[in-house]
Amino acid sequence: MMNETRRWLEGSLFFALFCLTIPVANWMIYNVGTVCGRDGPCLVPVAPGLMAPSGVLMVGIALVLRDLVQRRLGLGAAVAAILIGAAISGLVAPLSLVMASATAYLVSEFADLAVYTPLQERRFITAVIVSSIVGLVIDSIVFLWLAFGSLDFLAGQVVGKAWMVLLSVPFIMYLRRRDAAMDLGPA
Repeated sequence: MMNETRRWLEGSLFFALFCLTIPVANWMIYNVGTVCGRDGPCLVPVAPGLMAPSGVLMVGIALVLRDLVQRRLGLGAAVAAILIGAAISGLVAPLSLVMASATAYLVSEFADLAVYTPLQERRFITAVIVSSIVGLVIDSIVFLWLAFGSLDFLAGQVVGKAWMVLLSVPFIMYLRRRDAAMDLGPA
């Protein structure tokens, strides 16, 4: 019973954090950055000479959190979290940004889910990394094109999200080792 309680508590935390990442990312795009244009987006450096809209930091985290929601709570909870996160973002950003973000979010998260699901049982860490890379590339292309009509920040978007995925790998490795020691498999 302890494993089921742990699964539910951790899953609930991952679910709540995931649902908040996209609204926070949308808010950041117009409010947080080292450079903020008059009509959009605030930018952050993601590598020397490479800038990206600031929301990129949260989206990289979202891709990993979605995988963790599915691992702890199952596929249905992951789908619900995707839909809830998209709906919440309508509360914090202009409609045009919400539409671009929600569309990119839905497409990329379902692509992430499609890649993660068959890999996760056998290769959890690989599943998280590969599915996140697929999701971050799709999210970047769809979002930039719909939000700004341009792919000018594509390299920065991909690099910024990839940094966030890379930074999550030690945590994912820790969870994998701890889950194995506790005999706690996927939901």
